[in-house]
Amino acid sequence: MVTPNLLTTDQMASFVARGFLRLEAVVPDDVNRQAIEELPGLFRAWLDEFRGASAKQQRDVHHTSDDESPLPRSGTPLQTAYAPDSPFGRMVRVPAISGAIASLVGANPVVDHHFVHIKTAGDLHAQGLHCDAIVDEGLAFDIQLFWFPHDVAPREGGTRFVPGSHLRRVNMDDVSRYQHLAGEEYFAGPAGTVVIFHQGLWHAGAPNHGSRDRVMGKLRLNPTVPQVRLWDTSDLAERNRADDHMFARTEPGLVAAELRRFERWYEPAVHRLETVQRARLWRYLTGDQRFDVDWYLTRTERRAALAPQ
Repeated sequence: MVTPNLLTTDQMASFVARGFLRLEAVVPDDVNRQAIEELPGLFRAWLDEFRGASAKQQRDVHHTSDDESPLPRSGTPLQTAYAPDSPFGRMVRVPAISGAIASLVGANPVVDHHFVHIKTAGDLHAQGLHCDAIVDEGLAFDIQLFWFPHDVAPREGGTRFVPGSHLRRVNMDDVSRYQHLAGEEYFAGPAGTVVIFHQGLWHAGAPNHGSRDRVMGKLRLNPTVPQVRLWDTSDLAERNRADDHMFARTEPGLVAAELRRFERWYEPAVHRLETVQRARLWRYLTGDQRFDVDWYLTRTERRAALAPQ
């Protein structure tokens, strides 16, 4: 078993602040080539199931055996969901990816679902902005892996997404009318790149102005353990101060600096509210209920404790 590469504190803080993590060109070329050949077949298998084809018909058409299921049931442990020699099975075993999964949702998550998104060449339809969630409660979160097995150039259908939107709770496509948000991004990058989203991150399928189909494999995972200190925390103690305040005294290299990150689409008046949401999520991930950024949580909690019951 290959030892996973756990995320660093910097990477975790960036994920909390921005809602995504980009692992550049980490999937080997041979795995990417296999994915390009086989993922369209998985998409067709989903279409068959959606249209009501029997399991036997699917096996006959897609040449799978009785014990091979390209579509694992929701709740299947990730370790057993995919054959080790399958595209998804090989991808999730890449050390950088298995380490990120273990750091974010634990070493034994379960599969929520997977899907294959194909944006055909010349398809200029722009999907409405949405998140793959209802108005979720609580701090625990799922992750979604977006795997691009081939190079994607600008305007070739790379997924559109809005950094820092993951804690702005919305219901599915309530934000579909929003266009041209300042600071939004469209994925473009080399083959084998995996972008990991918090389940609440706003995103959308983008037009493909290119001359080839864009293939992307998506995998959503649910945690089965509290997501507390699962990454490489060797430097956390020195960087997790609760008394860092931008108008009092700050120190370089602390987590609070990343959690203050301002996204261009934010209204200035609510940037502080986003900072508070990030601080709450960081408390959950570290188990440190004293952590704070700029004293927002501390002062409100102290006042609440002093008020008569």
